[in-house]
Amino acid sequence: MAVATLVLADISGESLLWWIVVGLVAGFLASVVVRGGGFGIIGDILAGIVGSFIGGWLFGVLGISAGGGIVGSIIVAFIGACILIAILRLFSRSRTTV
Repeated sequence: MAVATLVLADISGESLLWWIVVGLVAGFLASVVVRGGGFGIIGDILAGIVGSFIGGWLFGVLGISAGGGIVGSIIVAFIGACILIAILRLFSRSRTTV
């Protein structure tokens, strides 16, 4: 009988630092492109990190490769963060116009 194991996170300090750097760059760039001010440094990092998951999922579904390395990661995270910020702003505007 085969037993499957799931490793949720095997993150080193260096990996965590790269996630934060990619998230910060992607979140900042997305907040500039989508306009309307950023979410602060923590908000930009979180938008970039969550955006990397959204972008990674979207690129995987579409079968698109952004290449490897830090530049490819920033591109994917940037696109995902733009989508995330646009959705967040769409919902925040609809709530304030009531």
